[in-house]
Amino acid sequence: MTQPVDAAAAHAELPEFPMPRARGCPFDPPPAFHALREEGPLTRVRLQDGSTPWVVTRYAEQRTLLADPRLSVVPALPGFPRPERPHADADGDTAHGEGDEASAEAHGLSFINMDDPEHARLRRMVTGPFAIKRMEAMRPAVQKIVDDMIDDLLAGPNPTDLVESFALPVPSLVICELLGVPYDDHAFFQANSKAIITRTSTPEQRAEAQGRLGEYLGSLLDAKLGNPGEDVLSDLAAKVEDGALTRREATSMAVLLLFAGHETTANMIALGTLALLEHPDQLARLRDGDDPKFVAGAVEELLRYLHIPHLGMRRVALEDIEVAGRTIRAGEGLLLLNEMGNRDPDVFPEGDRLDLDRDARRHITFSFGVHQCLGQPLARMELQVVYGTLYRRIPTLRLATGLDRIPFKHDSFVYGVHELPVAW
Repeated sequence: MTQPVDAAAAHAELPEFPMPRARGCPFDPPPAFHALREEGPLTRVRLQDGSTPWVVTRYAEQRTLLADPRLSVVPALPGFPRPERPHADADGDTAHGEGDEASAEAHGLSFINMDDPEHARLRRMVTGPFAIKRMEAMRPAVQKIVDDMIDDLLAGPNPTDLVESFALPVPSLVICELLGVPYDDHAFFQANSKAIITRTSTPEQRAEAQGRLGEYLGSLLDAKLGNPGEDVLSDLAAKVEDGALTRREATSMAVLLLFAGHETTANMIALGTLALLEHPDQLARLRDGDDPKFVAGAVEELLRYLHIPHLGMRRVALEDIEVAGRTIRAGEGLLLLNEMGNRDPDVFPEGDRLDLDRDARRHITFSFGVHQCLGQPLARMELQVVYGTLYRRIPTLRLATGLDRIPFKHDSFVYGVHELPVAW
């Protein structure tokens, strides 16, 4: 797209995205995000490939645009923003890696990279298992998983890495039970999930990891055809048998559910725990209370305050759109920074402060509109059980190292910590 003369002249002056977080402030968005918000709800940034998408930093405009069908989530469309750094191939050309909203062809992440009506058709196939009532029915089983893992934690070494000993196994066990995947294979799917989301992985490494997961889950789907159970993979296999889904569509859905069902929740458990340990007054409120409504509200506040997918929600305009006095032209990309929308002072006063008594239910951590997160009822229920149990059962839980020595996932599309040494 030809840029106006003034835009071309100002191109080099635009801030480069993504931007680093401030040292010592691992829970806060990069300071430059605040500067962008001060400029207005829509501003421009410059990506590594030279493109200059719009950045949307305020809550009202984010909600408006996320509900607008004139925005597309299809990464293959021209203008779709790619904030990740390009990788050089053997010939010196650059190829762009794929992120959490990567192409379905490259990652098999199915309907999350499709627009309606195809998105709606495929999403309906897996809506039922994640309904709120079904998630609530799973709560006792999740509570047992959490209690058993805490028993093992207390019986094991002290100090320990909470990521490996608790934060990762809990959601892995839960999603395996829901999908019908053998937990004995968790090391395999966790390693391949990590290869997909690590920003330093090459496109080839991501494609290979996706292929391995696809082959693995495809074979499980085939096995479910002859021996179905009470699980999501069996439901998908039945839809393949009925002709409602192709085997490839079902496999892509299974990869998405397995990947998304443990990776984001695991990081939220660990990062949320670290945030609470760094805010002892808030941790005490959660640890010493037993009101389920307060625990549920605390989960919403932690979801608002922290942000796991930390490169924003990406879209491209299909038509010209007028918003906030600006014209987004067809073919222009957008980065909607919901971590900034979640701290918009017009919606969440003192939004940079963690306050478990805050009513944070309007946050857009799970996005908004037709593409909001399918698995949010599962994530909420798991986090309510974890946050309502872990600190009560281990009231002396503390960091076993300094905050400055915690390795954060700046190298990943999914933010969190690589390790969380704790003691009690």
